[in-house]
Amino acid sequence: MDILLAIKAIIMGLVEGFTEFLPISSTGHLILAGSLLNFTGEKVKVFEIAIQAGAMLAVIWEYRERIARVLSGLFTERRQQKFVINLIVAFVPAALLGLIFANAIKAELFKPVPVALAFIIGGLIILWVERRPKHAQQQGLPHASRVETVDEMTVLDALKIGCAQSFALIPGTSRSGATIIGGMLFGLSRKAATEFSFFLAIPTLLGATVYSVYKERALLSLADLPMFGLGGLSAFISAFLCVRWLLRYISSHDFTIFAWYRIVFGIIVLVTAHYDLVHWAE
Repeated sequence: MDILLAIKAIIMGLVEGFTEFLPISSTGHLILAGSLLNFTGEKVKVFEIAIQAGAMLAVIWEYRERIARVLSGLFTERRQQKFVINLIVAFVPAALLGLIFANAIKAELFKPVPVALAFIIGGLIILWVERRPKHAQQQGLPHASRVETVDEMTVLDALKIGCAQSFALIPGTSRSGATIIGGMLFGLSRKAATEFSFFLAIPTLLGATVYSVYKERALLSLADLPMFGLGGLSAFISAFLCVRWLLRYISSHDFTIFAWYRIVFGIIVLVTAHYDLVHWAE
């Protein structure tokens, strides 16, 4: 692997890790970053999905004690069984829809302009959801969260969040954004929605990685391992830092700043594409 390819793989891994768990769309950023780096093609699409495993491992490491409790009590503790059932229920909708529409989505939506539009629409939705509690408070209406921790979630809560996650199949929507904002819309506290989004990332990203690598295995060879390894490692490191930071951030902030970032970034991409100021490769 030449040095330029190694640098591109590391940059893409950093982009994945720093954006996977923020409501700003890691897939969208990877598509745009790959376009700017001229790092595109069918193999790169597999790479972009595969390095999500690095980000997933960061969550496993951060929550290793909770995961260990879940595994040790899986057959004996009702609390841990309920938690696993909720994850499975939330995982299924996006998994089924992904299997059905994966090819069409890759062919039509893995492009800069659709991603930019999804950025803007997602940002507007975040602004709307964040303003709902403030509006309720102004009207003297109750606005407290119904679910304060992930252990208080019902199967129906999990199913609703799973359906919300399905929207993230559209590049630029954001898996974490769909699950967190969807969770808040359905009555979860910011902390509960964020943590459940982290946990849901484990089966979701693992499933996407295994499926994509297996399906496109004819494109890959042993010579690609260094590129995938560098991307995965840099994704792990950056995702670990991002998860730690986000948990502190949500204790005293909302997601409005990410909404405006999405909107501004999306507009910039659309303007530069329209006036051909930047060559967004497809």
